[in-house]
Amino acid sequence: MKVWAIGDLHLAFGNPEKSMERLFPSWQGYEERIRQAWDSMVQEEDIVILPGDLSWAMRLEEASPDLSFIGKRPGTKVLVKGNHDYWWDTATKVRKALPQGIHIIHNDIFYKEGIAIGGARLWDSSEYSFSSIINFQENILKEPKKAPPQEEQEKIFERELLRLETSLRMIPKEASFKIAITHFPPIGLSLQPTKASSLLEKYGIHYALFGHLHSIRDDIHSLFGEARGIQYILTSADWLHFTPHCVLEI
Repeated sequence: MKVWAIGDLHLAFGNPEKSMERLFPSWQGYEERIRQAWDSMVQEEDIVILPGDLSWAMRLEEASPDLSFIGKRPGTKVLVKGNHDYWWDTATKVRKALPQGIHIIHNDIFYKEGIAIGGARLWDSSEYSFSSIINFQENILKEPKKAPPQEEQEKIFERELLRLETSLRMIPKEASFKIAITHFPPIGLSLQPTKASSLLEKYGIHYALFGHLHSIRDDIHSLFGEARGIQYILTSADWLHFTPHCVLEI
């Protein structure tokens, strides 16, 4: 069995006018590229982790075609919410709407054959910045909702830290592989300790998977890595060239 990861799919089957193809030339044919790579690499017994920003839908019912696309792909899928997942309703409603084989992380964990997965969305933090690696020559994602003021964003971040710890403390100590998934990066480029990374270390996480970052400069060939026993892996679809990344094999 293998564990794969790919985030920030930004599917738009139900909202073709929001397709990433309209914003980024590098995203041409991205939905089909994802399908072909996923179907050719992933087996039904595998786990596929998706760290948020899955669909451009604004309401849960509008996300149905995108969730169906994910559901039809091989493997057991484990999701966490992203900042652009506006369709994400209450956990109860989302779980009822999900196709079979898709699981969400919301104040809980997913556990299978010694693999424990916990996490939360997280949020932007003033502890670090990624502006130095972003190619601002490309268009940025257009926000349909105005970002909250900085003070409110700090409150959101602190709430997300609490949600992250609520999930991580449920991970069994005896789990062979402990994985944390967040949408926002839990650490900066320097890999220096942060509030979020300190939680990951506290609960013995082995792998931290996240997305959110797009339009990485062409001259950047590697990001993140190992720090204090944790592998930090960026899984944004465009960073991975729309191909799932194999995190581990057991």
